Amino acid sequence: MHKLDRYIVSTVSSAILVVMLIVLSLDFLFAYIGEMDELRGRYQSFEAFLYVCSTLPRRIYDYLPLGAFMGCLVGLGALAKNSELTVLRAAGVSTIRIVYAAMKSAFVVVFFGLLLGEFVAPLTEKIAQSQKAVAQGAESDIGSHQGLWHREGHVFMHFNVVESNGVLHGVMLQFYDDDRALLRTVFAGRALYQRGGWLLESVIETRFENGRTNVEEYVKLAWDTDLTPSLLDVLIVKPDNLSISGLYAYAEYLGDQGLSSAEYMVSFWKKLLQPVSTLMLVLVAISFVFGPLRSVTMGFRVFLGVVVGLSFKYVQDLLGPMSLVFGFNPVYATLIPILVCMCLGMMLLLRSR
Repeated sequence: MHKLDRYIVSTVSSAILVVMLIVLSLDFLFAYIGEMDELRGRYQSFEAFLYVCSTLPRRIYDYLPLGAFMGCLVGLGALAKNSELTVLRAAGVSTIRIVYAAMKSAFVVVFFGLLLGEFVAPLTEKIAQSQKAVAQGAESDIGSHQGLWHREGHVFMHFNVVESNGVLHGVMLQFYDDDRALLRTVFAGRALYQRGGWLLESVIETRFENGRTNVEEYVKLAWDTDLTPSLLDVLIVKPDNLSISGLYAYAEYLGDQGLSSAEYMVSFWKKLLQPVSTLMLVLVAISFVFGPLRSVTMGFRVFLGVVVGLSFKYVQDLLGPMSLVFGFNPVYATLIPILVCMCLGMMLLLRSR
């Protein structure tokens, strides 16, 4: 029986690896072509290649559920095509036993995805984004379209470049009063985090008082804020590319500032439940092979796998923003597709017994 498990696991694992290799190769190519429109400054073809390479961990993490789903569909489909599943069941091997063996590969994918999404992908994504912005020259451009906005109380902040080592470039601060009147603006070429505080360098401060404008320049100026390098590391990366712990910590910070954290909670629940999503997709793939896809061609299996996998992703992507618009708990946006997959998979497996 252990030989049987190893055979099924090796077949399904090989199919998952092949699917991931094909999908990632195409994604890498299209991503590199897309970067050709971003070339400027020191950011040229070679830098674009390095940038896409640096984002590979995030791309692998994004495609793992689809790879596991299609890999199981293709791997078990090959066994079904060669009548090996029929022979196994005729020999007295239960469907549950075969499902359990196929699920072992999925558990490995889930564990690998958790490590990748929590510790590797967020770090490489931060480094890639900051290095790209620096190479494009955004750190010295006061009107740069790069960077990000953030609000803390009555202070609006814009950072052209956020490096992962606690260095900011192109810092713009706008201070407002309770009536939303602009009091002063501060632009700094760079900001460093030292001894628990921020120090602005090459500072230009503009004050608006009694209808007059006063401009002063400083070599260095202290900046008091609750932002830390760890929180800024969260800001530079899109919510879907952050770690689970980073999403939760930043959502808590936004709540303390009286700001909405709904977008980050949507991503938090999506990433937290991604292992369950992957397992349910694999369950659907297995049920398809035992059910309606027992005797179809491999091409049709691949086509249906792409349709089902993308449909699952698009439904989750659609329900997430809907939870923000209609105000329902974002955990439901992630759970609904998972429950649909679980019910579909269980129903098809029960019918095939």
